[in-house]
Amino acid sequence: MFRAFARTAIVTLGALAAAGAALATEPGYRLKAGDELQVAVWREETLDRKVAVLPDGTITFPLAGQVAVAGLTPTEVEKTIAARIKKYIPDPVVTATVTGVAGNRVYVVGKVRQPGAFVLGTPMDVMQVLSLAGGLDKFADSDSIRVLRGAGAEQQTLPFDYDAVLAGKRPELNIAVQAGDTIVVP
Repeated sequence: MFRAFARTAIVTLGALAAAGAALATEPGYRLKAGDELQVAVWREETLDRKVAVLPDGTITFPLAGQVAVAGLTPTEVEKTIAARIKKYIPDPVVTATVTGVAGNRVYVVGKVRQPGAFVLGTPMDVMQVLSLAGGLDKFADSDSIRVLRGAGAEQQTLPFDYDAVLAGKRPELNIAVQAGDTIVVP
């Protein structure tokens, strides 16, 4: 009886740890290529792995093989891996914790002091990202900045007037940036 209680208590703690891992990440965070995960299976230390999401959006995990994770939340990754390894390990308790968000990048090109790629550790807006790039240089066309979002035929071009936002006249233009956005400063 004590064994059954201990197993139940440990399984419950494992479930709590999995829930805590999901809450520790940004709510609703979706994985992207370049992100890193720590994946663990309770009582199966040989399966604990730090994995990176590959450019094709997959990870490779023992017994589960190649798993498509881009666009999934950590909780969804846990469920997917658990379902795949269930035939080898009865009732697996899987925990997936985001340990790196390198896939959460935005790009700034053009007439800024330090163009490049920037990792978003927290939600940011256009002004905040431009500050990461060192601000505009003296030759920048500050009222013709564009945010490019999406790819291919799905790409949107969003206008951004730096001077109007700075003056408080058009705060609605200072939108939250998303992973993959490119800010173009002519």
